[in-house]
Amino acid sequence: MTTASGSPAAAAPAHLAGRDIAGLLFVADMYGVQADQLAAVLGVGEPRARAIASSWRRAGYAESARLGPGGPWTWLTRAGLAACGLPFPATIPALSRLAHLRAVTSVRLALEATSGYRAAGAFWRSERRLRARVGGRVGLREHIPDGEVHWPDGTQAGWAGECWAVEAELTRKTVARTAAIMREILTRTGDYGCPAAQARVPGQPPRHARALYLCSPAARPVVARARDALGALGTRVEIRDLPPGAGLPPAGLPRAGLSRAGLSRAGPPGPQP
Repeated sequence: MTTASGSPAAAAPAHLAGRDIAGLLFVADMYGVQADQLAAVLGVGEPRARAIASSWRRAGYAESARLGPGGPWTWLTRAGLAACGLPFPATIPALSRLAHLRAVTSVRLALEATSGYRAAGAFWRSERRLRARVGGRVGLREHIPDGEVHWPDGTQAGWAGECWAVEAELTRKTVARTAAIMREILTRTGDYGCPAAQARVPGQPPRHARALYLCSPAARPVVARARDALGALGTRVEIRDLPPGAGLPPAGLPRAGLSRAGLSRAGPPGPQP
């Protein structure tokens, strides 16, 4: 049996409820999740989410610690990953990536909260899954998106059957570098981990119907200029603001509650006027 994202389904331990399994899989996908985001994933208040994380720690499936500003992070142990049927290495979220991991998780939560996403049965394929599929074959210059959104065939959504690349942009790259990444995403034809000869095949349909960029105020102008530099190819790049709560709080300041409605308030994902 496989999950919607094509990975082996977990053989769930009998004492774990469905909510626990869904939460563990989400945390595994995202490398690690901060306490308020875990509460949003589980659909509970933050105190209850911390209690659930404690039960995972007692079972040996997870670890938690305060790694940076804001609440504690939770990530899966080797036993937790094995319980989920996932081949990822057990690692602590890298301190240098905490802001990015939080931003990507916020994007995923906001997308999954939209009515269009839920009605279509869309699913998120994480960067961690993409990297696991590629294995050690990632070239020094090959770019892996922060995630993919897959829209199943046969739904009422106007983008049924499409696959989107998703990027969360917190900091400014150069216009040239950003445009090169966009071009690489938009011209790819093969899945990640496919033979190199299939990655870009002239005449084949692109893997990603569009690239969805969620940007901080600092990054958005560069992303917009990079899109414009692509000409006609840039029409497949959609730019949105990062959802509320996507950033780490300044050191020493409490974080307001995370809203799952970030993109919902702006309408369903898709082309904007």
